[in-house]
Amino acid sequence: MSHYIVGLTGGIGSGKSTVADCFAAHGIRVVDTDAIAHELTGPGGAAMPALMVAFGSGILRPDGGLDRPAMRRLAFADPAARGRLEGILHPLIREVSAARCLAADSAYVILAVPLLVESGTYRERCDRVLVVDCDEAVQVARVMARSGLPEAEVRAIMAAQASRAERLAAADDVLRNDGGMGDLENRVAELHRLYAGYAAEKS
Repeated sequence: MSHYIVGLTGGIGSGKSTVADCFAAHGIRVVDTDAIAHELTGPGGAAMPALMVAFGSGILRPDGGLDRPAMRRLAFADPAARGRLEGILHPLIREVSAARCLAADSAYVILAVPLLVESGTYRERCDRVLVVDCDEAVQVARVMARSGLPEAEVRAIMAAQASRAERLAAADDVLRNDGGMGDLENRVAELHRLYAGYAAEKS
């Protein structure tokens, strides 16, 4: 069965995960490419043998999983390393996410992709794109509070992502996430009704 797929994206700290949880509360299957990446790079993960060959044992944690901070530093410092990392991970993530979207048993599927706008292949797989948006100052404050990273590092991560304007240009729907949780839940409930209707039309 070909599912109706809503791509969910937004900059770091925009609140994508919270929005995904709100859709899950409506019984909608969320396929999260970030979570898949963690699975693939965890102890015994499917990507680990290839990553070991490409980067050596310096990227390993004691438990055999990927030392993500070490890998992140390497990828930021060396564009070629970043390219090799993406060349290993991205095809696996696409394969696993496609299989999970296909196996989903809900009215439609939320495909959560942090870099959806940057990677064209995901855009092609989505019937609709929902961008979670908030002011950049809010993003920075949230990420600093959550991760303990200094502001300069947060802004460097944001600079490596699509700009807010690029994301908004790619959006079919924009969900502002500057307000409280109640406001967010109400807006997700509206979108849920909309997407369920679209999905019924497609099937």
